[in-house]
Amino acid sequence: MSGIPGRARVAIVGGGIAGVSTAYHLAKLGVADVVLLEQGKLTCGTTWHAAGLVGQLRATRNATHMSRYGIELYSSLETETGLATGWKRCGSLNVAKTPERLKLYKRQMARAKGFGIEFEFITPSEAGALYPLLRTDDLCGAVWIPGDGKANPTDLTQALARGARLRGVRIFEGARVTRVATGHGRVRGLRYRVGDGDGELECETVVNCGGQWARELGRLSGVNVPLFSAEHFYVVTRPIPGVHPDLPVMRDPDGFIYYKEEVGGLVMGGFEPVAKPWNVPRIPERFEFQLLPEDWDQFAILMENAIHRTPCLESAEIRTLLNGPESFTIDGNFILGEAPELRGYFVGAGFNSAGIANAGGAGKLLAEWIVRGEAPIDLWDVDIRRFAPLHANRRHLADRTVETLGLHYAMRWPREELATVRPLRRSPLYDRLRARGAVFGSKLNWERANYFLPPGRAEPAPTLDTPGWLPWVLDEQCACRERAVVFDQSSFAKFVLKGRDARAVLQRLCANEIDVAPGRMVYTAMLNERGGFESDVTVTRLAPDTYFILTGTAQATRDADWIERHIGERESAALVDVTSAFSIISVMGPGAEALLTRLSSEELSKAALPFSTTREIDVGYARPRAARMSYVGGPGYELTVPTDQCVALYEALWSAGAEHGLADAGYYAIDALRIEAGRRAWGAELGPDDTPWEAGLGFAVKLDKAAPFIGREALLRQREQGLAKRLVLFTFDDPAAYAWGGEPILANGAPAGELTSAGYSRKLGRAVAMGYARGDAAGSDNALLAATFAVDIAGELHAVTPHLKPPA
Repeated sequence: MSGIPGRARVAIVGGGIAGVSTAYHLAKLGVADVVLLEQGKLTCGTTWHAAGLVGQLRATRNATHMSRYGIELYSSLETETGLATGWKRCGSLNVAKTPERLKLYKRQMARAKGFGIEFEFITPSEAGALYPLLRTDDLCGAVWIPGDGKANPTDLTQALARGARLRGVRIFEGARVTRVATGHGRVRGLRYRVGDGDGELECETVVNCGGQWARELGRLSGVNVPLFSAEHFYVVTRPIPGVHPDLPVMRDPDGFIYYKEEVGGLVMGGFEPVAKPWNVPRIPERFEFQLLPEDWDQFAILMENAIHRTPCLESAEIRTLLNGPESFTIDGNFILGEAPELRGYFVGAGFNSAGIANAGGAGKLLAEWIVRGEAPIDLWDVDIRRFAPLHANRRHLADRTVETLGLHYAMRWPREELATVRPLRRSPLYDRLRARGAVFGSKLNWERANYFLPPGRAEPAPTLDTPGWLPWVLDEQCACRERAVVFDQSSFAKFVLKGRDARAVLQRLCANEIDVAPGRMVYTAMLNERGGFESDVTVTRLAPDTYFILTGTAQATRDADWIERHIGERESAALVDVTSAFSIISVMGPGAEALLTRLSSEELSKAALPFSTTREIDVGYARPRAARMSYVGGPGYELTVPTDQCVALYEALWSAGAEHGLADAGYYAIDALRIEAGRRAWGAELGPDDTPWEAGLGFAVKLDKAAPFIGREALLRQREQGLAKRLVLFTFDDPAAYAWGGEPILANGAPAGELTSAGYSRKLGRAVAMGYARGDAAGSDNALLAATFAVDIAGELHAVTPHLKPPA
């Protein structure tokens, strides 16, 4: 028949650049028993019409390393395989029309310097010299990145395919996967259709690299791959005088457009602010090397801006307006990793029109994930587990794609919130908080109050500088430190683990001691084999065989997957997501105890309810479980209440709140207060690359507990070796300085890391931040504190003072 074998260790579905790169890197890791199935021809989906721009800088350290690896790979493939890739290191020129854009570049390139990327800020006239076609009279400046370049997507994919075949990978075209076989929650194989009939392939692992077909392919197995196709446009011109092969890639994000040279002419495309989803019931199976109809009306804004920026286009002969659909995700990041719904099912898809730039590194990381059984580095930004089942909603995906495509070149403001598909998930207090002036943000589609507007005030405009909402957030901080505040934290993810072996499962997963008396609450890390944080959670033992687990809003899918995959086949324990069954209302501040005592007959003193203990109490007509704890520092209580009693609890608090100075407060205040108090956050200070020793959370680790836990051996090794990376708290010496997070840290003048979180402390009267200081070798506390630290904010250095404990 087709020559496809009956068995392979890994089956990759999709012959675009992502699938072929994954096959290539698996083979390089020694996994040669790989079969790649492509329903048409290699590159026939979206790879063949990609623009082929390849840049280095990404938002995070790990993502930038991934992109830089891709460039190294592309520059060496021709020597390795004998096939040309079209790779050319022509550099990229990024122009700024507004002062705000130029300042954003300065913020981004400050990080680039710490990542080792070569760049130069240049004047508009210097930009014109590099790109003679450019109109420069309305530009504020530009940044030149000489290490960026371009590649031919088809040639590049064919070179990767040859490299994979040379190492034993078998690639078959014209084979469409029709079903994935499963058993006991794992991949067992797949069925495919070829011209001369159907066949079966037994395998341990399936890798869905199906591009814009990946969502439908996932649905065959109950796997959610939340992406959606949108029409993506560029024009190709006939040759233009002055255009040559060494012309840089040029981007004008204020005009939403990009350019590259091709055969003496220009390719000009972009990302219009309001995108056009490809609204078809299903992506056609035989949509191979095909395009969609031209749409000059949709393209008009890009063409008008391009004629302004490069006037030569007004008279240039247009060879074609190419409309090639590409897949986009709801947050603009691609999708990587093992699906939580099915063991052995991996996904690499949704590259948001940046597949050529990202596929080299993404294929390597996905291959390492498959071989090792866990992500090789922190990949949370692209991890498939960042989504929830609700993201399978088709209308949700289509409506969000209208917005996210345009974000590629939109002005990205700090703490910017997306506007579409809102409000979706709402706590019972949503309407009441909105009536009180709440300005909401969204996390995992939960509406959460960021801050509260005073009566008659409007939301301030976004800025890269000190935000207009800061005075109101400082007032919320004041209320928390001096009186009492109420936070609605109902979006927290919540689970119950119950069963005969629940204790044994958590003892194996948690670094802290979980075998405590019922009613006790334990803060603990869940670690990977490298000793890094897979999560940090609070666990309350409700009964000998029942535990209540509280974790971050965004981590719901990830943490459920982590826990369930570690319940042994012979163990009796069941995890239930109870997020929507309970609300979390936190009452914080020195007046919190008096307020709750006014509303409850229970004794709530420290002696009666010590720290980290919980008890069900009466508050008005509600019956919450109260815990004495505080994420923001200082006194306070966390009240876990059934959702149907949440409003009654909130109303009871406010019935007596005025006499205690009660105020509503939001997540911006929480964030600033927790940084001031030295409280860490997962996804910022804590992640798979960060250990408890590095994060300063050794108190949450019990190396000597009776049950061994995942990551223990790695922690023992690191304790012996010492720490070359330490989490440090910083206070800014200049009270007028304002940081948002992500800014580079310099120690004694050398790059040392980035801020993981930043806020402004009313108590200290200055900005506060946290970040990891990295060195080449382990150092002492005294050496760390004696170093001279500074933070680079948009190219300006601001002196900061380091602390290993929260400043007084």
